[in-house]
Amino acid sequence: MNIHQIARNIAQTLTASECSQPFGAQCDVYKILGKVYLMAFELNGIPILNVKVDPQHGDMLRDFYPFIHTGYHMNKQHWISIYTHEAITKELLEDLIQSSYELVTSKLTKLQKQHLATLKSMP
Repeated sequence: MNIHQIARNIAQTLTASECSQPFGAQCDVYKILGKVYLMAFELNGIPILNVKVDPQHGDMLRDFYPFIHTGYHMNKQHWISIYTHEAITKELLEDLIQSSYELVTSKLTKLQKQHLATLKSMP
């Protein structure tokens, strides 16, 4: 299973997560109430994920993992790109995607947060 398939499986478990392809079939964009938290695309045939991070956390991740770089075509301070690598674990991807989702949801308006809470409480 490649990182795009893992990311898709994780994103499908997150409340109100929606996938679209505004840049064409080669780029999946995952949003929560209209706000992007994950992008999955290929660059020169290499699968890549972009996720949003806290700037200090992003610095630490880039220093620690050789397969994590500044966000490709994104704000370099707030986004990282995760390149395919044999050392990537499903747990790391789950943590990074979940953290991105939570970071984006923390910036939603009060009304959007209430709407999300309602969606989460539904069976």
